Amino acid sequence: MEPFGGFMAMTKSQLARARSHLTTGDMYRLASDFADEHGPDACDYAYRAVISFESEGEGERAYFWFLLLVMMGDIVTRRIDPAAGITIH
Repeated sequence: MEPFGGFMAMTKSQLARARSHLTTGDMYRLASDFADEHGPDACDYAYRAVISFESEGEGERAYFWFLLLVMMGDIVTRRIDPAAGITIH
């Protein structure tokens, strides 16, 4: 099964539209779900996605995965609690 139900197969215009509708809370939930699903390997998968998309010249996709990686890092190291609300300063 593809991550996020085929999200990565979207065209650039679909990605731009979808991204414009993602809130910080949406990204937080995606990161939390991905971390729950893949456990300690989640950050490694996200890191590999960043490297892969960067090497393919897909900067927007790489940036999406980088943001998830940052949030998952905080979740895995328990700096933030996915069950609690998130505050962005």
